[in-house]
Amino acid sequence: MAKLQPQAVNQITEIVERYKNEPTPLMMILEEIQRDFGYVPLEVQELVSELTGIPLSEIYGVVTFYSFFSMTPKGKYVIGVCLGTACYVKGSQLVCDKFSDLLNIKPGETTPDGLFTLDVLRCIGACAIAPAVSINGKAYPQVKVDDVKKIIDSYRAKEAQ
Repeated sequence: MAKLQPQAVNQITEIVERYKNEPTPLMMILEEIQRDFGYVPLEVQELVSELTGIPLSEIYGVVTFYSFFSMTPKGKYVIGVCLGTACYVKGSQLVCDKFSDLLNIKPGETTPDGLFTLDVLRCIGACAIAPAVSINGKAYPQVKVDDVKKIIDSYRAKEAQ
């Protein structure tokens, strides 16, 4: 197991302890770790396995199956482009491609400066405002390809302040 900082080990141990009496604690444990640390790397999965007795293969399977979890750090601004049917039909793939081109990253990647992560989402439940984009939980309705540069620039401007 890779070396985790003692403070991280303590924090993860506390999280696991909070859910020790739950019949199926894994999702709750992983969700809290993801929320607190921003990602769930393999060394953290190994510690969770050690603390809970849940096989590492099961933990790894959950982390890699659900798109909410990440094994690598996410950017400060996580851009989620909905590719669900309603959004896709209204051009969300073109919007996603434009984000990818302008940020020079593929979906699932983070910009080298750590500012943006581009994710594709299967449905965000915003079909009425398709195509929809979500950035850190803020929904952008009816996003067009021409809107993408303005959206990125607005976040870069926040960082420049």
